Amino acid sequence: KEILWVGASSSVPTEYQNADNISKPGHVLTPELVDSHTHIVFGGDRSFEYTMRLNGADYEEIATAGGGILSTMKNTNEESLEQLFAKAVERIERLKNYGIGTIEVKSGYSLSYQREMDITRLIHKLKGHFRGKVQIHNTYLAAHAVPKNYASSEKYMDKVVIPLLEELSPEGIIDSVDIFHEEGYFCKKDAEKLFSKAIELKIPVRIHADEFNDNKGAILAHKHNALSCDHLLCTGQDGIDTLSKSNTVATLLPGTAYFLGKPLANAQSFLDSGCKVALASDYNPGSCHCDNLLLLASLAAKNMGFNISQLWSAITLNAAHSLGLHDQGAIIPGLRPRFSLFNVSSVDEITYSWGRNFSVSL
Repeated sequence: KEILWVGASSSVPTEYQNADNISKPGHVLTPELVDSHTHIVFGGDRSFEYTMRLNGADYEEIATAGGGILSTMKNTNEESLEQLFAKAVERIERLKNYGIGTIEVKSGYSLSYQREMDITRLIHKLKGHFRGKVQIHNTYLAAHAVPKNYASSEKYMDKVVIPLLEELSPEGIIDSVDIFHEEGYFCKKDAEKLFSKAIELKIPVRIHADEFNDNKGAILAHKHNALSCDHLLCTGQDGIDTLSKSNTVATLLPGTAYFLGKPLANAQSFLDSGCKVALASDYNPGSCHCDNLLLLASLAAKNMGFNISQLWSAITLNAAHSLGLHDQGAIIPGLRPRFSLFNVSSVDEITYSWGRNFSVSL
């Protein structure tokens, strides 16, 4: 399906005047909301970490107390696949109720060969479960952290991440490949190895980059024509300038900065340099336990220097492009008819009323 015509009701072309129609007076139709960065499939609860942060604990203290990504790995591996699927369905239903119609879902909380395979297939099962209701993008993020039973990131890459990607590739269920490129996690060499393999297998890549330090992840993303480069809290001007000359979307995650008490990404520099900028929730159990994309975007926009057009583009058109979906994100002829509908009289009300859910089903 595609959008055939856009305009005032009084100007509908003759050939469409007898077409079936849905009339929603007093409502606003927008391009479909897209959450292009989530970690929805996980087990357990890390609320104690947030309390520790509020009480002054740093990441090292939290890890010592049993927190961090490896804590979620333990909890995720202790739950059955049936339990994980049911929880993921519940979370996706909630996002759907906010008006979000396309959701990127990452693996990366099992960190063993068999269970990462299971989680990738579970996300594919979610895609089938929500077909026709929510569009799901399946991201392979086995390179999320290094389990303690591996001496180095290189050994984990060689034993799990690369061979599992090779095994899953023929199934055609992976939409993109991601890596957490950061000191203490995966280095440039790891990312280069993974990207080379993914590109060989004709799978697009994306990257968690420059979150804790300016590791030139943005430049690495451009080099490998990544769909998206995400976080970017510490990206220098050289990385911003590089992204501005690329097709890679700069995906900013303000919820993570809020949740961790960090400064927001320098969005104005990305926008002024001509980068294609998206906003996403980064919904996850540890560093942003907030799944409401529209709330996060509305809260962050003024502080990050977004005007209203840039705000809506960041959660519709640019977010879709960050998933390689160039056939949606705007209400123009030729694109797919993927919309969100809100029970308001003006689009201004949606981002003005922080935290209120005006979304209704089409």
